[in-house]
Amino acid sequence: MVKGGVSMKLLSIDISKCTGCRACEYACSFAHTGEFNPLDSRIHINEFLDDFVFIPSVCTQCEDAYCVGVCPTHALTKNRETGVVEYDPNKCIVCKQCVIACPWGSIKLDHTGEKIIKCDLCGGDPECVKVCQAKALKFVEVEDVVLDKQHRNAVYYKEIVSAGGDTS
Repeated sequence: MVKGGVSMKLLSIDISKCTGCRACEYACSFAHTGEFNPLDSRIHINEFLDDFVFIPSVCTQCEDAYCVGVCPTHALTKNRETGVVEYDPNKCIVCKQCVIACPWGSIKLDHTGEKIIKCDLCGGDPECVKVCQAKALKFVEVEDVVLDKQHRNAVYYKEIVSAGGDTS
């Protein structure tokens, strides 16, 4: 999607490819803090070991972000050109209203409890994507995400039809 003359990109997650290696968590924390501490990562891997399923969670950069709306000091703002919800730690009073407001649980306190952390897409070059050997994480144009979903659904229905299945 082109908004204001700038194309919008987002993190695309293919949960079927995630191996739970957590390299993304370590790369994220190191890029932001200089330490390998998954507690300070902006991306989190949810483990479902009974099914051997791993699901990454990260800020979705909501169009109408609740976190922005509840921030009393305007420490969180929506960049209309890039679509990123940006965080200014100098304005933050750590009231935790954004933590409570986020429906996805993507804003949290760092390991010290002294500041909030959220994904900033590494300024347009996400470290988590660079280290994801399974290619479960991609940084793509919004239109490409839509086209990819349409293609995957078409392949799914083609397989059903080829197998003689009923699509109704």
